[in-house]
Amino acid sequence: MTNNTRPTTIKLPAAVCTQLGIDGKTPMQMVVKNDKLIIQPRRTDRMTNRRLFLVWPLVVALISTIGTYIYWQLQGIHTIPLSGDVSVSSFVIGIGVVTGTLLFAGFFIKTRNDQSGRFSARIYWRNLPAIILSFTIMLGLGLLGIMWLFDVLFPGATFDKFTAALMFLLFTFIADAFMVFAAIAIDATTLMQLWTVVIITGVVIAMATNGTRRWWQHNLSFLGTDMSSNAWRFNFTLIMAAALMITLIDYIFVTLQERHPRSWRLLTMRTILSLIAVDVALVGIFPNNKASHWLHDQAAGMLVILLLILIVGVRWLLPEVSREFLITSYTIAVLLFILNFGFRVLGYPSLTSFEIQAFMLAFGWLLLLFSRLQALMASGTVSWEVVVKAQQ
Repeated sequence: MTNNTRPTTIKLPAAVCTQLGIDGKTPMQMVVKNDKLIIQPRRTDRMTNRRLFLVWPLVVALISTIGTYIYWQLQGIHTIPLSGDVSVSSFVIGIGVVTGTLLFAGFFIKTRNDQSGRFSARIYWRNLPAIILSFTIMLGLGLLGIMWLFDVLFPGATFDKFTAALMFLLFTFIADAFMVFAAIAIDATTLMQLWTVVIITGVVIAMATNGTRRWWQHNLSFLGTDMSSNAWRFNFTLIMAAALMITLIDYIFVTLQERHPRSWRLLTMRTILSLIAVDVALVGIFPNNKASHWLHDQAAGMLVILLLILIVGVRWLLPEVSREFLITSYTIAVLLFILNFGFRVLGYPSLTSFEIQAFMLAFGWLLLLFSRLQALMASGTVSWEVVVKAQQ
């Protein structure tokens, strides 16, 4: 929430202004957040002032381009196709993913030292691999999609070395700049969107590449069994989604703990959400194969129980819960109960239909819950524009 009154003037010692690199023309903001008074550059200006935002991606892209050009020269390659084993696409995807991931990891770790309330400063080191791997996967899928589109638009296209190098430079620079920007701008909303994309994209890809076109005649878990080719994609999606969910839970509740210290309600909710995430991972670790069928069923059954406990208990566990959110939660609980009753007693809907509908309801409710928790994090935050001047 921003106060639109006239900017307040604050005078600081000249040495402090010099150390911070600000003057009377630097757009600043005073924020009251979690019972703390913070004076900092406006978010857009904090982003703009990071001079290395475009320098590093450009330098890395130039070095990669020079190295690639020298490789083509040494191999005696004079014509480079757009697609193929040795092509613009293969080099952009292979090198772009590596350089983009390294830049993302470097800038993300660097921002953990930012004490102005940055998201990454509250991320535990144990969560870092999941975040880096998720963004790496998203970058790889994005580059694959872009290069596939260019191949469709320009089938059979070939280029000389210099033109191919320029194209390589452009694509790798864009990929690297995107990853650096993502590392700087990432917050809880971005992570929740990434969590959503990982789940939906992973499940859709598993459906499309499982090798059994009539998988839906079995059940949703069939996608992760040894009867489905590329089953690892479905199981890996569940494990990655669980890791991202734990990361999001850690960040949200560490922040909320600052406003609600020693709250047994939030501790209970965090515990249940963490157990749900662990259960999701176990469903992927123990696929519905013959050897692990019992473990798979136990994990899936416990997932339903934990989710129902959380939905029913949200009335007492979630601070400042609204009447609308309660109505939505209990409506979803009733729908899940009806689906479960219909499937187990009446045999309708089918197992696959039941699993998909129950998943959509449960996943949608978790998104609503995380959105509500984010709103709770932001409550009580007030900001004003200020002018900072050095004392003479």
